[in-house]
Amino acid sequence: MIRFATKEDGEAIAPLILVILKDMELPLLEIIPEDTLLAVLAEAVADPTYRYGYQRGLVYEEAGEVAGIAFGYPNEDEPIIDEPLKKVLRKYNLDEEIRIFIDPETLPGEWYLDSISVDEKYRGLGIGSKLLDALPKMAKKSGKEVIGLSVDKGNPNAKKLYSRKGFKDVAEMMISGHLYDHMQKKISE
Repeated sequence: MIRFATKEDGEAIAPLILVILKDMELPLLEIIPEDTLLAVLAEAVADPTYRYGYQRGLVYEEAGEVAGIAFGYPNEDEPIIDEPLKKVLRKYNLDEEIRIFIDPETLPGEWYLDSISVDEKYRGLGIGSKLLDALPKMAKKSGKEVIGLSVDKGNPNAKKLYSRKGFKDVAEMMISGHLYDHMQKKISE
């Protein structure tokens, strides 16, 4: 079942976000111990403005567990989405200037799928596809008719899935030292 994320989902969402951060080989992972980072991410979910704030996310629930997540935002929110993290970092006695992401990821006029992740034990069941199919509602809620995403050039399986779902290459972007294809899909397609 797909539903909107809630504040209470933080502890279940954090490990799925961490998988993505590890795949991106972010420098942050060398600064903050994993257990602390999980706690920070879990707590930050409660702030609706945050990049991974509950109001920006969908959860796929299977047998009462969070099996998959999708988070995104309208492009104009990109400058503010990481501000809420500062107060959580302070609470954990971490430098509030630590940034998870430093590179811009969005293109004008799009709702951007920042992150999609499926728990390892639920992979191969079509959960990622179902989450992708639910994104137009999120985009329309934000007044957008285009969904954008970035896919690592080193992840051809993800790119195949996005292409099957109607996403097309529109640009290349460098994010955290990795080259990504930026893909978009018009919601009406």
